[in-house]
Amino acid sequence: MRLQLTVIDQTPIHGDRPYAKAAQSSVDLALACEGYGYHRYWLAEHHNSIQFAGPAPEILLTRIASATQRMRVGSGGVMLTHYSPYKVAESFALLGSLFPGRIDLGIGRAPGGSQLTSMALAEPAEMSHTDHFPRQAAELCAFLRGNLPNAHPYAALQQPVPAEALPSLWMLGSGGGSSALAGRLGMGLALARFIAPRSCSPAIFGHHTRALEESGHRTKAQRLLALAVVCAQTDDQARLIASTAAYRKMMSGCGPREPLLSPEQVRERYVQMNPSDRTKYDMTLDDMVVGSPETCRNVIHALAKEFGCEEVGIVTVTYRFSDRLESYRLLANAITQY
Repeated sequence: MRLQLTVIDQTPIHGDRPYAKAAQSSVDLALACEGYGYHRYWLAEHHNSIQFAGPAPEILLTRIASATQRMRVGSGGVMLTHYSPYKVAESFALLGSLFPGRIDLGIGRAPGGSQLTSMALAEPAEMSHTDHFPRQAAELCAFLRGNLPNAHPYAALQQPVPAEALPSLWMLGSGGGSSALAGRLGMGLALARFIAPRSCSPAIFGHHTRALEESGHRTKAQRLLALAVVCAQTDDQARLIASTAAYRKMMSGCGPREPLLSPEQVRERYVQMNPSDRTKYDMTLDDMVVGSPETCRNVIHALAKEFGCEEVGIVTVTYRFSDRLESYRLLANAITQY
């Protein structure tokens, strides 16, 4: 089975590249990955982070789409709960007209930051504690497709987007909660196994496909499995490099906020961990796809077969930018030569 590869870029602030260079690092990586043969390049959304520097994927993807020629470019994703569906629809319709046939709009319901950032993003209104995401997602799709019901309060705003400018529509999820909604709306489903590897199962894609068919959508179900991957020349080298991402994920939401740690710093922390924390760290690292090109290729193909996917999204976070660039290069070579 031939796999297509997608970059999911969280715009990490590398230890050897300060915040001011993080966005340029994404541009540099995109240019390289287009040369490596990657199919898509998606930008994530995070707020008030000292590890990730991508609060506005629609801005950074515009820069990257301008710099590249072939790859599809999009959001992975816009955190729709913060925004007006109408505004997001207008923005991505404009992007679609600038880069016809190359723009993807992926949306998610996660906040991408703390409760305080959600409050700040909601200003001057108050942050809502009601889940409006299903309605927002439905309105977003309807605005872009020009099929709002006549009785809808915003029906007079309809301005159908030409087919060549219409972005490909995706919903992001790390469990089964969004699969049926994405299917009912005729959206592709990107399953973020890198966020919740132990709760992701192939059945989630099955729920999406059934909802798509039951809702009368005739298009083939688009599905993408997103994995945390670090590839290096040897398994041992990859595990050392991946320690930065494993420790970051292990400590997410607990302890003081701090920049990405180097593998050497993580090694020192590991020695000082109690047995419980060591087990947690080891499990986090084992949940990632880490190893030599052959090891990564075999694991990724096995997961793609298990989940019934022909496209895999690759999330790679490293302390050094050069290690991240090399990981994407080695992986592309390993997959395309298989």
